[in-house]
Amino acid sequence: MGPSVVAVSADSQHRFSKPNVGSIRVIAGLGIEGDSHAGATIQHLGPMRRDPTQPNLRQVHLIHSELHDELRELGYDVKPGGLGENITTRGIDLLGLPQGTRLRIGPEAILEVTGLRSPCHQINTFTPGLLKEVIQTDADGTVVRKTGIMSVVHSSGLIHPDDPIVVELPDGPHVPLEVV
Repeated sequence: MGPSVVAVSADSQHRFSKPNVGSIRVIAGLGIEGDSHAGATIQHLGPMRRDPTQPNLRQVHLIHSELHDELRELGYDVKPGGLGENITTRGIDLLGLPQGTRLRIGPEAILEVTGLRSPCHQINTFTPGLLKEVIQTDADGTVVRKTGIMSVVHSSGLIHPDDPIVVELPDGPHVPLEVV
């Protein structure tokens, strides 16, 4: 089986975790219908307070379920949607994708990868000690952020658990993801 969706999650309220739902509708240029982070301009509370006119490069948050597996092995009980992600995937190295990668999900939806998510201190409120597990430093001193990627909606459509995901890499030199 190839890359696929494990779960989809959305919430109309600004809360850390998002409940799983049966499907989400993504809308081009806006995000997930009914989700608190949908909008053409930034909807995340901290950045919104600084400059509400910024473009919303964080319309849809994706996390790989392999991170949940890793955290469970360390004794943390993390489930899909628990870290605030909208789409939990399996079988894709999300963190290794270059900027501009397109993810075709199901028959219609296309997301475009914009960058890495940088977890905030709220993650330790969700589960004490978790921040140190999801932000680490590798052997050469590079900070590694494991909490998934952010994207914008390129083409509208419905996304369900078990939908296949097709990865389309951008042309030209690939630009590594940075925090958005």
